[in-house]
Amino acid sequence: MCGISGMASMKMRADEHVVKAMRDILRHRGPDGEGMYLEGGIGLGHRRLSIVDPLHGHQPMFNEDEQIVIVYNGEIYNHGEHRGRLEALGHRYRTYCDTETIIHLYEEHGDDVVHHLRGMFAFALWDKRRQRLLLARDRLGVKPLYYHQAADGTLYFASEIKGLLASGRIVAGANIQAFPDFFANHATSGSATLFSGIRKLEPGHTLVWQGGKSTIQRYWDIAEAYRAPRQHRSDADYVEEWSALFRESVKLRLMADVPLGMFLSGGIDSSAIAAVMTSMVPQPVKTFSVAFAEREANELSYARLVANKFATDHHEIVVSPEMFFERLPDLVWHEDEPLAHPSSVALNFVSELAAKHVKVVLSGEGSDETLGGYARYMKTIYNVALGRRFHRATTPAIRGKIMRWLDGLPAKHRHKLERTFLYQEPDLDSLYFNNFAVFSKDQQAQLLTEDVKAKTRDTDPFQEMHWRLENLASASQLDQLLYVDTEIYLQELLMKQDQMSMAASIESRVPFLDHKLCELSASLPAHLKIRGTTTKYILRKSMAGALPPQILKRPKMGFPVPIGQWLRGRFGWILEEYVLGETARKRGYFQQVFVKQLVAEHRSGLKDHSQRLWALINFEIWSRRFLDRQT
Repeated sequence: MCGISGMASMKMRADEHVVKAMRDILRHRGPDGEGMYLEGGIGLGHRRLSIVDPLHGHQPMFNEDEQIVIVYNGEIYNHGEHRGRLEALGHRYRTYCDTETIIHLYEEHGDDVVHHLRGMFAFALWDKRRQRLLLARDRLGVKPLYYHQAADGTLYFASEIKGLLASGRIVAGANIQAFPDFFANHATSGSATLFSGIRKLEPGHTLVWQGGKSTIQRYWDIAEAYRAPRQHRSDADYVEEWSALFRESVKLRLMADVPLGMFLSGGIDSSAIAAVMTSMVPQPVKTFSVAFAEREANELSYARLVANKFATDHHEIVVSPEMFFERLPDLVWHEDEPLAHPSSVALNFVSELAAKHVKVVLSGEGSDETLGGYARYMKTIYNVALGRRFHRATTPAIRGKIMRWLDGLPAKHRHKLERTFLYQEPDLDSLYFNNFAVFSKDQQAQLLTEDVKAKTRDTDPFQEMHWRLENLASASQLDQLLYVDTEIYLQELLMKQDQMSMAASIESRVPFLDHKLCELSASLPAHLKIRGTTTKYILRKSMAGALPPQILKRPKMGFPVPIGQWLRGRFGWILEEYVLGETARKRGYFQQVFVKQLVAEHRSGLKDHSQRLWALINFEIWSRRFLDRQT
């Protein structure tokens, strides 16, 4: 795991001081080593976290005649499978690193190198003969890569946005066009970021820079697996194949020449990894858990149950609200954008704990989006079906009378009904995207000032989601929702996983997001994902007998953070400072009447606005750290 950065220009020579600044601001991603390549307009920077072949894996790395040079972040788990064939073709290895395999595969296959890689990666490869730079990002987007292309064609890239800003060639400015997307969906979708002029290379994409021009192409789309014809197989056959591929995925991610462990929450995802991992290593697996002191936000008893079951070397940390809020501004800096979820803070604390013992951890991200782990999927599907029947059986006038009657109910009952087909149109746009938005379209109309609304008038906050629905129009509603969440929602979770762990200089690996396992999961019949009220059915079936019943039967809880409770209590000053404060007001982005209403309703307990207030708090911290350049 590392940090990469660099520039490519036809108009200027690569400046050593610029490339060094871009590289070294990412030191937390690679404290074990540094490297740089400069030639003409090309500059490549690398910070190394030594995982495989620690003695010989220095980067930038070259092929035999030094006509190809690469900087790379990630792990290629199948690099050993390629080595023998590549050596037989005449390629000479100088190290045991997976980095070198990427170079030799490129020599054989050109840009199609990405199709031969199984793992997580973001790399920049300069081909001196062809005078072209290839940027690539792994299929699921586990590793990040950001870029900016200047008006003169000069390309800047880095593992984190702060690496681009450190160049001094890019001025940090708010991308107001992205506000509707950001305030609806926790984070920006697609290639957009909150920074004007800075984009992310999307998962499964390559970018080729040559002669000052960039071409972006998609090389992998899980939609193909969803579209594939369903095979006529028994459930038992599917379970057997899925279980075998899951075990293989875990085994591949044990590849390391340094100590490794895992994050253990006590949910079924991390518990399944623990069950498989402990069967594959001779020594006790080191496991790490985090919680808050509040009872409703403390799941350590479940983590301990699993740790005892598999005799792991278990470690825990309990985070106080004081620790939480003290750490928050620095973590917004590490994330580069506002933290989408309060659980990011807890993830950083447990990463810091793990870094005292290991350099690599396995984590359970990804199963919810590939196997239907969220209760909202079935709630949405049922609401759409019931809503269509309701609309067929009633007229607009009758529906209007019913809504007026419901408006007279006590608020605690009405608020729940407002999210159902009785109030919403019976489609995914209303009952899923808008219904589960942080700020719905109506709420954004009240939140954003007239100036912001004028600049974003034609901006659809769910545009990226609509494109995914169109791309998978013939699939079932469940598969459509899983595809959208894998493409959109999962990306922010992966950035949280990457940047919160890398802030502690530790590598995290995600077995559920092996692309072969994801393709199989996508192709499964719906009843093997969700059966009745049972989510992630095939995972629970494959773990039957391996995990305690208390874990197998646990409902999805997410990672509870009592942020709403804290903001109602003695940490209400956070709202005064970051939401109601003068600095936030003067930005001119938000209508203060509505903002004050949110705070008042939350403090009184009338409504829970935790999500919305968290977004506003983090947006203001981000603005101060990056736009105002406060430290």
